[in-house]
Amino acid sequence: MKHSSLVTKLVATFAMVVTIGYILIAVVLSLWFQNYFLERNRTDLEETAKLASSSVPLYLNKEIDDTELMRNLSLVKGVDRGDILLVDASGYIFFVTNEAYNSLVFTRFTFPDRERLVEGNSIEINGEVNPITKEEMSLFIQPIEHNGVYQGALVVYTPLGSIREPLYSIYLRIWTITAMAVIFSTLFIYYVAQRMLFKPLVELNTIARKISKGEVTQRVLVTSSDEIGQLSESFNTMAESLEQTDKNRRDFLSNISHELRSPITSIRGFIAGILDGIIPMDKENYYLKIVYDEIQRLTRLVNDLLDLSAMETGKFSFKLTELDINEIVKVCIARFETKVEDKGLKVNVTLEGDHLYAAGDRDRLIQVITNLVDNAIKHCPDNGDIRVQTRSKGKKVHVSVYNDGTPIDDHDLKYIWDRFYKGDKSRTNKVSTGLGLPIVRNIITQFGEDIWVENKGQGVIFTFTLSMT
Repeated sequence: MKHSSLVTKLVATFAMVVTIGYILIAVVLSLWFQNYFLERNRTDLEETAKLASSSVPLYLNKEIDDTELMRNLSLVKGVDRGDILLVDASGYIFFVTNEAYNSLVFTRFTFPDRERLVEGNSIEINGEVNPITKEEMSLFIQPIEHNGVYQGALVVYTPLGSIREPLYSIYLRIWTITAMAVIFSTLFIYYVAQRMLFKPLVELNTIARKISKGEVTQRVLVTSSDEIGQLSESFNTMAESLEQTDKNRRDFLSNISHELRSPITSIRGFIAGILDGIIPMDKENYYLKIVYDEIQRLTRLVNDLLDLSAMETGKFSFKLTELDINEIVKVCIARFETKVEDKGLKVNVTLEGDHLYAAGDRDRLIQVITNLVDNAIKHCPDNGDIRVQTRSKGKKVHVSVYNDGTPIDDHDLKYIWDRFYKGDKSRTNKVSTGLGLPIVRNIITQFGEDIWVENKGQGVIFTFTLSMT
């Protein structure tokens, strides 16, 4: 599968961590059992050796014979697997339980720490080489005392293999259980990861591939509220955004095609009529004027599209300077004198003070206010009212443009900044390109300021801010 490498890496990582943990536990348990077993073995050996060594003074005083001594020495734990040597106070071996050691009788035994023995302490050494068998042994030496006087020592040679044999069985069980735990843990981790992580990721990847092929209506099923569930919800949100973007793209193409086709069709028809002689010569100027107006409309549309594209791609250039916003408002209002008179509109301009200075780009601000006033005139009924106002508020200048046209539906308010917005069919008239408000918002946003729209009573008001200098 495509995600096998991720599965392998993640499961391997978790399995490694779990394995290290189990191994550490196994090592600790093994060492604990080893220390416990050896300590317990030493304690038992010390107790039984002390009990058996009590018969040695009796043997030295001729109170018991070799047979009785051998029987008493057989009480020493593990003697069936090892051999015992008896050493007198002078350090000479005088008795052995295994005939193989007869050559050592009446020879001097070298103690590793005789002073310790004389003080009554036993000695244990693991890994000692047996002088007869040459095997690796465990050497245990128990001092022999009588009436508080050091009489010699009892030396026990035990093969290390016989001591460690029970430990090997314990080790085998510990490490077998550890191996099984690692295997089952790895399988469990794989199952949980597959169910909770990889399966949702595979579904996300599958849906993402479908969306990349144009199936923008695809969605991921959210089955949990954890990080994967949150990722799925974010993915669905992104998919909805892509679907909306795709819809906007199709609408834009449809709108721009319509906006371009209509004037081109008119231009082609009128020019064809003139060339074919269908249109009388005395009417040619009239229809050429219509063609000129359509060309002007196309020019405005192309210019607006170029401006909007430059703004959205970050190629928008402007220079912020201190300017009188009141003076700019007056210039913009004067441009619409003819349109205002044609519709019989009442324009009320309220300016704060003689001069109100703010930071902005003159040409771009003229474009903003011109578009807003033009929008207000288009939507204002004949003999309606338009109000333009400037006022300061804190460190900001607020500029508002109001018209008493039909309020915008709440559903359409969030779409008025979209290209070729057609919530209001009046926006499809031939004078409008449908790009004025998107351009206004982009310019104000580039300034780092805010713009918003509200329904006010029987009309609509647009307001934007500028920073005071």
